[in-house]
Amino acid sequence: MGGAADWAFSKRIRRGGFGWRASRLASERIAEALAEIQAVVRHDPLHAADGAVRFLVKLSPALEQVDSSSGALGGAARAAVDALVPVIAQAPAHGAMREKWLEQLFEAIQNDDPPCLELLDERWGELCATPEVASHWADRLMSLVRHVHADRRSGKFAFTRAESACYSALFAAGRHDELIALIDSDPRPMWHDLLWVGRCKVARGEIDEAIEFMAKAVDPWTPMAGLARFAERVLLQAGRRVEAYEKYALEANRTTTYLATYRLVAKKYPEIDADRLLTDLIATTPGEEGKWFATAKTLKRFDLAMQLSWKSPCDPKTLIRAARDNVERNPAFSVEVALAALHWICQVGAGR
Repeated sequence: MGGAADWAFSKRIRRGGFGWRASRLASERIAEALAEIQAVVRHDPLHAADGAVRFLVKLSPALEQVDSSSGALGGAARAAVDALVPVIAQAPAHGAMREKWLEQLFEAIQNDDPPCLELLDERWGELCATPEVASHWADRLMSLVRHVHADRRSGKFAFTRAESACYSALFAAGRHDELIALIDSDPRPMWHDLLWVGRCKVARGEIDEAIEFMAKAVDPWTPMAGLARFAERVLLQAGRRVEAYEKYALEANRTTTYLATYRLVAKKYPEIDADRLLTDLIATTPGEEGKWFATAKTLKRFDLAMQLSWKSPCDPKTLIRAARDNVERNPAFSVEVALAALHWICQVGAGR
């Protein structure tokens, strides 16, 4: 199957291999390693899985000195973990080999500082590959988790990285009653812990009960987007697309820009008319309609874009650029948004 020397990333991803300002370089190296592993999956999935394990074990030690305050590096690491879990889970490994991988990954999770492998905890049951292996790991971890919960009930601070892995293993093993009872024994379960209860209800076909349970778990520290993403996902799985869109889709799919949000929802719900979707999205941000101007313009909804340019404050630079770019193709639009740009420039000047 080969060893570490077979992987180019082994020379680039090593303990302390990146300095404080090397966030961009580290992100590039992660992308290179991911591409290298994925290229091997097609012809040798077992070797690719072994490489994925080697990479994940090396990841956190390699990044220990890097400034990750921008969040970009953390995003790159999480994306790599998310992509490599299926590579490991689906590999045709015999029992001893998979157990070796799991032992290596579990040790890496315990030593995960800075935290790069949090997704591995959540997907431990998937990594186990079979209900039997998942059940074995659940039995192995449950006593520790019970001990931590007992300490919490007595008022002590207690924490273990085995908690999410244990929940995931119990779920993969189909031991839903035990999973719910174990979470109930925690006096202060977090949102991501309670999600396992919701998943158990969904697995039993209790869709509405699962959504209701998670809705009651929302608190001031839990963003509504978390509930929306959960509810949308389970409703889509149940084939209840209209309900998923009308109740949760617009909140669940917010991303970095308004245009990216529109495209994400449009891709997921192709049956929704484009004008309706854009109007619905604009309605979710009352008082910020002007920020949707660029999205409407890019989608060639020029009449709507002109309305939005006056509706609420809009960046004059965005308006000026749109006016300049469309002066020949759509002069009426150009004149209108140019006037809007002057209007908002005057408003900014008057406010000083």
